[in-house]
Amino acid sequence: MKVRVTAILMTLAMLLVGVQCAFAAQAKPNIKILATGGTIAGSAASDTATTGYKAGALGIDVLINAVPEVKNYANVSGEQICSIDSKDMTNDVWLKLAKRCNELLASKDVDGIVITHGTDTLEETAYFLNLTVKSEKPVVITGAMRPATAISADGPMNLLNAVRVAADKKSAGHGVLVVLNDTINGARDVTKTNTTSVDTFKAPELGAFGYVNDGVPEFYRESTRLHTTKSEFNVNNLNALPYVKVIYGTANDDALFVDAAIKGGVKGIIYAGTGNGSVHKDAEAALAKATAAGIVVVRSARVGNGSVIPAEQSYIDYHFLDGDSLNPQKARVLLQLALTKTNDLKAIQDMFHKY
Repeated sequence: MKVRVTAILMTLAMLLVGVQCAFAAQAKPNIKILATGGTIAGSAASDTATTGYKAGALGIDVLINAVPEVKNYANVSGEQICSIDSKDMTNDVWLKLAKRCNELLASKDVDGIVITHGTDTLEETAYFLNLTVKSEKPVVITGAMRPATAISADGPMNLLNAVRVAADKKSAGHGVLVVLNDTINGARDVTKTNTTSVDTFKAPELGAFGYVNDGVPEFYRESTRLHTTKSEFNVNNLNALPYVKVIYGTANDDALFVDAAIKGGVKGIIYAGTGNGSVHKDAEAALAKATAAGIVVVRSARVGNGSVIPAEQSYIDYHFLDGDSLNPQKARVLLQLALTKTNDLKAIQDMFHKY
């Protein structure tokens, strides 16, 4: 009799453990990892090589299997969106990525998304998604400065931290986040600041949102600019984006690139000017022709910090818009999206002060 009771109790105990394990698995958030390639999936001929590698060589399953610890924080599954070096990022991939994010985040079975991405254009993709994702669920972009085959690879820890952040309820509602080198940045303000260092992504003046402190995400600030669910931009029915070019201002500038852009059929021009978005007189005359032809011109700055604000009266007379504190590459992203909504200059200028 005692043997039978003991057997029954052991069976019940095992069932209870099974139920508890199943409940624990269900209690973990479901995080989808979308892979686009980049250095984090890069492979080099030598384990000491940190340049000269093939970006995007490894698939998402390889990356996940290399960091089994992610499963301690979430139920993860992967999906390969593309396998490219992010210097080759395209509007088509952006649209595909935004649509897939919106599709996944609309499901009750997905609690957040992590995107692996090359670092060269990571900040642009992050800002594009910041304006086009329609959910408050966490979307976290991460990457690496050293290929997966390097003995000092930073990708595994970055991926683990990205999953930790995406799985944390505190991450909801902050817009798209960028997580590398234990730092949590907001998509609007972050930029790549160093060509090779792992400590490259920073928000130079406005600062990071927070940090991953020994595995625990902590937030210290947030952005006041509109994003995600409060953004007016929706790309779900778009198959293309307006053609917008960045033209970099220098000493001894001229009209060559502006004239070429006009002939090339651009819908908008971001002029990365000197100082407070200052425009060389020869380029200014060409940009005046552009606005007269209906092309939207936005003054940005190559400086790296500070806001571009109204300056010369001629800029106002020629209807050049101000790029606020967005760097040129992000000003381009916003203008592309703005032009999907309107050509009204006042409305577009308002967007540069809202987003």
